[in-house]
Amino acid sequence: MTSRLFSPLTLRGTTLDNRIVIAPMCQYSATDGVVGDWHLMHLGHLALSAPGLLIVEATGVEPAGRISPFCTGLYSDACEAAFARVIGFCRSVSPAKIGIQLGHAGRKGSTDAPWLGAQPVPRDRGGWTPSAPSPIPFAPTWETPAALDAAGLARVREAFADAARRAVRLGLDLVEVHAAHGYLLHQFLSPLSNRRDDGYGGGLDGRMRFPLEVFEAVRAAVPDDRPVAVRVSATDWVEGGWDLEQTVAFCTHLRALGCDLIHVSSGGLSQDQKIPVGPGYQTGLAAELRRRVGLPTVAVGLITEPAQAETVLASGQADLVALARGMLWDPRWPWKAAVALGEEPALPPQYARAHPAVVGKAPPRRWPRRRRAALSLLGVQRTDIGDDVLDPVAVQHRAQSRHAHVRRMMRLRMPRSVR
Repeated sequence: MTSRLFSPLTLRGTTLDNRIVIAPMCQYSATDGVVGDWHLMHLGHLALSAPGLLIVEATGVEPAGRISPFCTGLYSDACEAAFARVIGFCRSVSPAKIGIQLGHAGRKGSTDAPWLGAQPVPRDRGGWTPSAPSPIPFAPTWETPAALDAAGLARVREAFADAARRAVRLGLDLVEVHAAHGYLLHQFLSPLSNRRDDGYGGGLDGRMRFPLEVFEAVRAAVPDDRPVAVRVSATDWVEGGWDLEQTVAFCTHLRALGCDLIHVSSGGLSQDQKIPVGPGYQTGLAAELRRRVGLPTVAVGLITEPAQAETVLASGQADLVALARGMLWDPRWPWKAAVALGEEPALPPQYARAHPAVVGKAPPRRWPRRRRAALSLLGVQRTDIGDDVLDPVAVQHRAQSRHAHVRRMMRLRMPRSVR
């Protein structure tokens, strides 16, 4: 029986091979919004592990929408061309579907990289005046943002749509609108950061209005056969702030507008947040939104073990599970999860010799068909299983005794230097 984690999922015209998502992770390594060699390496080696979906980091829809001067953008031809190189490379080494998270930092923009202090960047180092729903700074020592007027709202809305059109030209499989973690769209949603007295503030309907307009613009820019997701913070973890009930209302509107997937996170808006961090601490939020809204959800947040991920899916808490920092630490997590759950990891042939079944680790009790087929190339048959079946010398001896065409197939899967 196939595990839930390694079962496919179809969203509109996009089918993910498995339920593993590599969540967006800022790298603070672009130049004027343009990705370079770091991103080629970073995204390429993550894609190699063959998750179902790899989502590119939060990408600014305009220069002033970036979190830092070093963040990625998708607002110019130069940005688009650089992404084309990176995305093309990822596709050349992996079957993973690739998405991008489009966002605007709002009042949390113009800040330094984390290893440089994550504080506001002065003008002489490339900083800018951030914008927001209301002139309320994120922290007491941070610059007061400029409240967006009607022209500013129209500019940002169109910037999201234009970035989505660029994502479509790049052939990306999914677009995710970032409305979480205290960035601009989340700032509009939360009463802690939105104190406007016009049609974009006040009650829940007013605070949801601009994020919903942005989503509509993005959905209109993306073809019907491609999914659009939204990343939400389901709660601010602050009394009187954005909470689960309001998130349910927001996601219900998103569903009516054609949203395909809710990526469920939390927090990020206020320094007063009290987050009960622990293993899978946000999965309950994903489960509640899935149950009450009826959209597929992505659970994320300290999901670290394959059995834990499998349980989240099998118990109906979410439809996909996402890993972020854990994937930075262990980029081959998808391969290891496959082995742990009795599935065949999607190893490229150049790495086939690293399979645990070849290097001497104990085989699982159940031998999936694809694993039997792979091992047959090494001369291992199911009836061979014994004390020496995975001994490298025994494997090599059996392989040498096979028919010549099998040996030729093996050589084709190995670099010339090790044939």
